[in-house]
Amino acid sequence: MKSATPKVLHELCGRSLVGHVLAASRELEPAQLVVVVGHEREKVAAHVNAVDAEARTAVQAEQNGTGHAVRMGLEGLNPDNGLEGTVVVVCGDTPLLTGETLKALAATHAADGNAVTVLTAEVPDATGYGRIVRDNVSGAVTAIVEHKDATEAQRAIGEINSGVFAFDGRLLVEALRKVRTDNSQGEEYLTDVLGILREAGHRVGASVALDHREIAGINNRVQLAEARRTLNDRLLERAMLAGVTIVDPVSTLVDVTVTFERDATVLPGTQLHGATHLAEGSVVGPNSRLTDTRVGAGARVDNTVAYSAEVGAEASVGPFAYLRPGARLGLKSKIGTFVEAKNSSIGEGTKVPHLSYVGDATIGDFTNIGAASVFVNYDGENKHHSTVGSHCKTGSDTMFVAPVTIGDGAYTAAGSVITKDVPPGSLAVARGQQRNIEGWVARKHPGSAAARAAEAASRNPETAD
Repeated sequence: MKSATPKVLHELCGRSLVGHVLAASRELEPAQLVVVVGHEREKVAAHVNAVDAEARTAVQAEQNGTGHAVRMGLEGLNPDNGLEGTVVVVCGDTPLLTGETLKALAATHAADGNAVTVLTAEVPDATGYGRIVRDNVSGAVTAIVEHKDATEAQRAIGEINSGVFAFDGRLLVEALRKVRTDNSQGEEYLTDVLGILREAGHRVGASVALDHREIAGINNRVQLAEARRTLNDRLLERAMLAGVTIVDPVSTLVDVTVTFERDATVLPGTQLHGATHLAEGSVVGPNSRLTDTRVGAGARVDNTVAYSAEVGAEASVGPFAYLRPGARLGLKSKIGTFVEAKNSSIGEGTKVPHLSYVGDATIGDFTNIGAASVFVNYDGENKHHSTVGSHCKTGSDTMFVAPVTIGDGAYTAAGSVITKDVPPGSLAVARGQQRNIEGWVARKHPGSAAARAAEAASRNPETAD
């Protein structure tokens, strides 16, 4: 990956590579889930604990092969006392692997009575992959032949090894003790277990993945991007089949944790991340990015960036709005063009239409905040809260210097700096008196275009331009 980040911690669609594998594995409802960590194990183990606190980690201090890794993973499960049941081994860099495929693998393993069942796939181009060689009569797997060792006939086989297996636990423990390291890498290969079990008279079977892309491992950022596109398409298809309109899937990105209700619409250029939820009939986009944000039924969010916000039913946001954490918009409220809101509650039917900042505030119902208003919440050290009541009308360019309270039904004059509480039903005027200094331009800027225009206007007010 050529990265300071361990490979399995690279992300796509809202989860790390290993996070996707953990989620798929959890669908099997395993009695124990163990993640074998080696390279940069402190980072990986901390991440595993954060995303799946019940998963255990086992350390492979030296990377001595896949068989050795499995052996390290089993050590904490008391294998010396016998390991009953099925052990499923998966790779930490296969984010497209689904729980459905793992369930099918486990079901095939149990139904066929196999000692080991390998997950395979038919691929368009098997170059570089280990080929699955089967018995022509029983269909059992007789060998996995690496590409470099395969004959021409074997290279024509399109079925490949995924590196994902289901084992009889007791037989796996016994076979791992017999794995040798007399190979070119001096490592313990997990695939050697298949030959050991077959030579002992046990059946080796296979379960074929329906989509070969599920078994694709990630080894560079090109493959990471390809996997992201594949998973994104899968998520969007699922949403559309459930009744969501995705106008342009190519330009729409979603995370696996995003949820929708029917008749939600996502317009082009939109990204939905984290625990974002779109309720029935809501419309988001174009060109919006929502993270951990809930959008109510029938709401409209246009050209907006939002983090950890709540947009009420039938509310309107944007275009070009910014909702920061804690912004909560009530029923039929409005956050308009070039408006930023954070840690604030906007009441039902309340409008903040233009060019304003609302921070650390509570605004009641059916209030209108004038254009270019600012809730001045920060004194350089601490944030302070402001409250504006219901049915208020505040003039353009009003500064609310927190902490301050505007009572229900109150008005403020345009250009006011409000530093004191305003009683209900009052008009607050907090601005200097206007005075006109006549002749100032001519004295300060003689000969200027402004001075000439003023002189002409004074000579003939009716015809002056």
